[in-house]
Amino acid sequence: MSSDFSALRRRFPVLERKTYLNSGSYCALADSVRAAIESYMDDRLLVGANWDVWVTKNEAVRVAMAEVLRVAPTEIAVTASASAGLNALASALDFSGRRNKVVVSDFEFPTNAQIWHAQERRGARVVHARRAADGYIPAESFASLIDDETLLVAVTYVCFRNGAKLDIPGIVRLAQAHGARVLLDCYQAVGALTVDVRALGVDFAVGGMLKYLLGTAGIGFLYVRGELLPGLIPSDSGWWAQEDIAAMDITANRPAGSARRFEAGTPPVVNCYAAEAGLRIVLEVGTDAIEARVMELSRRCLEGLEEIGWPAVTPTLDPRRGPMVAVPARDAAGLCARLMQHNIVTSFRDANIRATIHFYNSPEDIDVLVAALRDARAEFHPGC
Repeated sequence: MSSDFSALRRRFPVLERKTYLNSGSYCALADSVRAAIESYMDDRLLVGANWDVWVTKNEAVRVAMAEVLRVAPTEIAVTASASAGLNALASALDFSGRRNKVVVSDFEFPTNAQIWHAQERRGARVVHARRAADGYIPAESFASLIDDETLLVAVTYVCFRNGAKLDIPGIVRLAQAHGARVLLDCYQAVGALTVDVRALGVDFAVGGMLKYLLGTAGIGFLYVRGELLPGLIPSDSGWWAQEDIAAMDITANRPAGSARRFEAGTPPVVNCYAAEAGLRIVLEVGTDAIEARVMELSRRCLEGLEEIGWPAVTPTLDPRRGPMVAVPARDAAGLCARLMQHNIVTSFRDANIRATIHFYNSPEDIDVLVAALRDARAEFHPGC
């Protein structure tokens, strides 16, 4: 595994021109990912329908994603998006009985609430764990919601609005005590933090490749714990979900014995090229080393913001935060645009600027951001 971060940084050309702190929206493009996309174009021009290679690429993504999450490849479905994975899973769940409650939180990305609310027509009852007075949602906030009627607890790992990380082991313990399953949306964490789904004890996990996994849009994953697969038959299905994709059987639905049963039609071919290349970088560096680097840089950012009198809304305790530092602003859109004028790439949600940090960032990147915010304080600080 490589931890020469200066050398790794040189593999992302945009960093020569930009202070790129936007991996939580769309990662910086690596040289090998660009080369992978170009190799797809070369294959198309040389061969045309290079079907065997396309199948191989899809399987390579499955294997690499399994290695990142530390699970078996048979437990991974390669999907078009996190939403596609969630919808396929939802179609396999039965909400008609007494155990029909779905618990979500106020920290969810819209997808991970909207899809479960969409199941209300099928009998689902969706309840929300609310924020405490300090803005965080401790595991205790779920205790009064998770009961023997709970089918699923569907929660994010890191909140896309403020960078807060939920206590997933604590929530899992509450769910397991009542026989409920846990789904983890790890989109804002996986690739920047170590996400060992077996160690966390979750039953399902979803995410995508365009953020910290260094790939591109249009491809995601769904993890399903192997022991649960036989009892989950999705009605949201397709050709690629079948046991034998070469059979071209139109007489029945014969789902694959693996998590591939949650896939759909033709795989996202060109995206597989990019995703495989991005995953290879993550595995090359190692998620433990990446997490240590990210947490060090985010700590530097939090401390720098304190020094200029502009503290983040992201929790300062290490167990409660991930790769995002969210900074409140009087005009978040305006501040984001101002930073862009100085070649500092961030994003914003609600009233917060989001600096989303990856291993390819440097201490100097953090210092540039803090200095720019100090200069913009009089105009954009919410208390000024």
